[in-house]
Amino acid sequence: METNYIIIGLVLTAVIVLIIWLIRRNQKDRKDFERTVNQSELNLKKHKEDDI
Repeated sequence: METNYIIIGLVLTAVIVLIIWLIRRNQKDRKDFERTVNQSELNLKKHKEDDI
């Protein structure tokens, strides 16, 4: 049985590309989440000041 290095190389390349894509997407989602949380905290402070 011969080892087909071309197929192994293609699979490894696809896995590396997938991992890089997932890491970048996770970072983008985290930034969006942090921005949303910060905005909600700012809105919460405004509402508390209005009640006082």
